[in-house]
Amino acid sequence: MTAANRWLRPEVFPLFAAVGVAVGICGMQLVRNICINPEVRVSKDKRIAGVLENHAEGEKYAEHFLRKYLRNKAPEIMPSINSFFADPKP
Repeated sequence: MTAANRWLRPEVFPLFAAVGVAVGICGMQLVRNICINPEVRVSKDKRIAGVLENHAEGEKYAEHFLRKYLRNKAPEIMPSINSFFADPKP
């Protein structure tokens, strides 16, 4: 049995999908930190500046779109099912 026959079975596709999603999330976070994190400086010109007290830039980085969107949402995965079973019937 070759390695390709061993690993390319339908049973391992969910494993590949889960690992692929995890690697994608890690890669997205790494790119986000390198590109827009105010504390990470890749170029030499920006590193010379030292520690900056730029609170507005840090606030912009911390309060991103997803956090603003989820701030006023209930922490539920399926709100309609939860309300169906939890709310009292009239």
